[in-house]
Amino acid sequence: MSKELILLEDVKDLGQVGDIVKVADGYARNFLVPRKLAVAVTKSSLRQVEARKLKLQKEREERLAVAQAMAAKLEALSIVLPMAVGENDKLFGSVSAQVIADAVNAQGVELNKADVVLDENLRELGEYTVVVKLSSEVKANLKVTITKKED
Repeated sequence: MSKELILLEDVKDLGQVGDIVKVADGYARNFLVPRKLAVAVTKSSLRQVEARKLKLQKEREERLAVAQAMAAKLEALSIVLPMAVGENDKLFGSVSAQVIADAVNAQGVELNKADVVLDENLRELGEYTVVVKLSSEVKANLKVTITKKED
């Protein structure tokens, strides 16, 4: 037997809030309903889920607007990092996501190191474009220039 339920939360590999899904009785009875991830389809539950969907959509749009404003600030920034170098202009150490985040924070824009996307640390002098992921939909390109530290 299968049961029709309305999802109250996003459930991986099943659906998002408000989706009406058919699942096995045991899955509904033992997992979804006890964890308050879904409820049976009724007129009342449909109204409640629609109201919740509207609220979640509004919150998501607000977060998106904040992320886009932050992206505009980051795109306008240009970070210069003076680093100690050795022979052949090789850096002592490397520039990590934490170093970049600290430099951005020093400019007055709050950024977490987890938002900075680096495949590997930067190890040479030069200009780089670093991707900063602010949300699943918003990314910004940050200009980072690594220069030789003057003694």
